[in-house]
Amino acid sequence: MTGRNDQHDQHGGSGSRTRRAPEELRSHQWYGTDGLRSFSHRARTRQLGYLPEEHLGKPVIAILNTWSDINPCHQHLRERAEAVKRGVWQAGGFPLEFPVSTLSETFQKPTPMLYRNLLSLETEELLRSYPVDGAVLMGGCDKTTPALLMGAASADLPTVFVPAGPMLRGHWRGETLGSGTDMWKYWDDKRAGLIGDCEMAELECGLARSPGHCMTMGTASTMTGAAEVLGVTMPGASSIPAVDSGHSRMAAAAGRRIVEMAWEDRRLSAILTREAYEDAVAAVCALGGSTNAVIHLIAMAGRSGVGLTLDDFDRIARTTPVLANLRPGGKYLMEDFHYAGGMPGFLSRLQDHLHLERPTVAHDTLREQIAGALVHDDDVIRTTGNPLAAEGGVAVLRGNLAPDGAVIKHIAAEQHLLKHTGPAVVFDDYRTMQATINDPDLGITAESVLVLRGSGPLGGPGMPEYGMLPIPDHLLKQGVRDMVRLSDARMSGTSYGACVLHIAPESHVGGPLALVETGDLVTLDVAARTLRLEVDDAELERRRAAWRPPERRYGRGYGALYEEHITQADTGCDFAFLARPGEVPEPYAG
Repeated sequence: MTGRNDQHDQHGGSGSRTRRAPEELRSHQWYGTDGLRSFSHRARTRQLGYLPEEHLGKPVIAILNTWSDINPCHQHLRERAEAVKRGVWQAGGFPLEFPVSTLSETFQKPTPMLYRNLLSLETEELLRSYPVDGAVLMGGCDKTTPALLMGAASADLPTVFVPAGPMLRGHWRGETLGSGTDMWKYWDDKRAGLIGDCEMAELECGLARSPGHCMTMGTASTMTGAAEVLGVTMPGASSIPAVDSGHSRMAAAAGRRIVEMAWEDRRLSAILTREAYEDAVAAVCALGGSTNAVIHLIAMAGRSGVGLTLDDFDRIARTTPVLANLRPGGKYLMEDFHYAGGMPGFLSRLQDHLHLERPTVAHDTLREQIAGALVHDDDVIRTTGNPLAAEGGVAVLRGNLAPDGAVIKHIAAEQHLLKHTGPAVVFDDYRTMQATINDPDLGITAESVLVLRGSGPLGGPGMPEYGMLPIPDHLLKQGVRDMVRLSDARMSGTSYGACVLHIAPESHVGGPLALVETGDLVTLDVAARTLRLEVDDAELERRRAAWRPPERRYGRGYGALYEEHITQADTGCDFAFLARPGEVPEPYAG
């Protein structure tokens, strides 16, 4: 183990596992019997141009590719799929590429979170209904990682995840830029009158300058990093820059490994254990990762039959130091993290917080996977004796405003706001907030608490990333760069500030957020883990009696399905019928 670019080339574990016979492969039911249907399947495979010796008796590997022309994070995945195929062919498998939904964080409205469960359902049913013995999942843009793994966990076949990888660092006038994080920063500078249109035009060209997902510790890097910690990627895979040649080598290694896993029948359920999910939570905390990971990991764990909760996040965060000095909570970017040792080096310093005897797709134990990993820059990946923060970067809050919980990424907030009481200024929806936030008649001061409702799983719909509410122009011009902000929305992992998110239950279903009125005092106390509306219970009951639920938005289609089955943020925003336990029969192929 080198701790550098080619960590993923070291894999395979003990090599002592039992190899299945060809007739034990799942695809044999499609290809290997004597009936009419198998004859038809073989004939149609000849129609595709394949010889019998190219596929008969070999593991069929599905490559699920989220590439599209409108997803810049995945712009390179069409080429990387060829590298995966190369590895599959080398190992004696039969690769088949399947296009699946592309969830582009940048372009899809109202939010790709609305469609995360749709991609998970597509993934599950595709793997179940075709002659597939193993799968390689290709994604990285925020929702694609959890969506693909949720569906694959439900299908439970041998699976390897290939992360898209971070883009190269941005540049502008001698400054290093972080996608997302510096977008928010310079947009506020423009609103404050510090820079103009010429500078913004230059920033457009320097902020995101290569294929790959955000290179800050935003949601994409958080979730691909979590996937590596869960043990479903090749070692070191999550931090390799998208355009680095090491990324192609990793993709080919994943193709080789999935064929071995198919012969071994090493299924995803053997990897995605409670211990794996607890380690992923610890890593997210130590990375200073995105608050979105809370929702996604709870949903992913649910598909694995693991009851992960908000309390697990808070318990683990309280004892896990932040070791990754990465934006938005720190200084560096993912390229720096990769060359400092990547996830293997990072995990080598987090060992006391991990379950080291659990398996991964590449090794018999996590201990074996990170053995010998090195860290090459102690400022990028800190030691436990010199952490960026003593506790994990995410805190779970409760109180009469959030009886089912809320989260805050306190490592990315101004510290003086982490214990704050101020008067609420309430916005009922995001459009109204956009139109009125600069209205002087609202009387917003730096002490105010901005409250946005109607933006949760149902209210959004899809829980858009509205949680980093804009600071009014007049305050920006005074130098104010952070305020306490509350919502039932999410926030981009590249965002920052004292933003309380995921308030549950959401206002759309009558949660306490629906009862807040402008002028009410709100108290945030992160150390005490509390979020409280300073209004007596009798008054809240009077308001609750007067509250009426909003009308349904969707009369038909996917939106109607979503409204009928979506769960709340504290349970992962999955569809209830996908999250519940239950058997699904294998299709009859004969």
